[in-house]
Amino acid sequence: MLSTTAQQCPYMPGGDDDGVEAGGGPTLAFERATPYVDYVGVDTLLSLQNTRTDEPAESAFIISTQVMELLFTLVQERWEAARDALETDDVPGAIAWLRRACNAQDVLNASWGLLADMTPTEFNRFRPAFGEASGFQSYGYRKLEFLLGNKSAAMIRPHKAMGGVVTELTRLLEGPSLYDAALRLLFRRGLPVPEDHAERDWTADYEPSPEVERAWTEVYRDDQPGNELFLLAEALLDVAERVTRWRHSHLVAVKRTMGRKPGSGGSNGLNWLARHVEQDVFPELWSLRNTI
Repeated sequence: MLSTTAQQCPYMPGGDDDGVEAGGGPTLAFERATPYVDYVGVDTLLSLQNTRTDEPAESAFIISTQVMELLFTLVQERWEAARDALETDDVPGAIAWLRRACNAQDVLNASWGLLADMTPTEFNRFRPAFGEASGFQSYGYRKLEFLLGNKSAAMIRPHKAMGGVVTELTRLLEGPSLYDAALRLLFRRGLPVPEDHAERDWTADYEPSPEVERAWTEVYRDDQPGNELFLLAEALLDVAERVTRWRHSHLVAVKRTMGRKPGSGGSNGLNWLARHVEQDVFPELWSLRNTI
């Protein structure tokens, strides 16, 4: 029979009171909430799953969405760190941040699995409860799209009542994207990136260029491990591939739970998502593979 202390703390090494008293186990006595709860904000975190119906699947929907929002923030931090490293010619640092971002993206993509078993009947039992709410309105996700170079000032309008969010989105809209920073680096290294792609209106959507494709093709001619620009190109493509997987997983999740019904945020749902999936991220890194 385990002691009361061991029953309360199943992960305690040894599992007996004597070990604790001898200093061999963790501290079990606290006058207030445990430092872990305070540091992580567990109570606050667990208070945020406010369902509006009695449908059990709604809880999974809210939790998975909240997990995604937290991971959006982590990916953003790492993409911005990579972009800033590129702007200072720190290619190894940028590659390291891109690899870390890929790790976060893998977890983000896997989070769709939390909704994989949701049936359309379950979804329909709570869908009316969230009204016009839609992932399309996620400013965390919009920040990622802006960092990828998918810029649109109109996409800031849904958040006009949130001053801090507007300020942050405007900053990302008006600054170079992650890909812009990579092209600016190639330009400084003497590769044939057009000047109007190294300095341009950052608020505009990125337009693919044959000259940019040729610049990346030159990079790929030396595919040795010592070529840091080649390693950068492949790291960027790792990011891009994961973005495409995310979009495809979103498409499949919607198709499985609601088919071709209109989206709650006013879009045409599945058709809009399908067009988005087809949009290449960092396009010349994909198109060069047709001819290299």
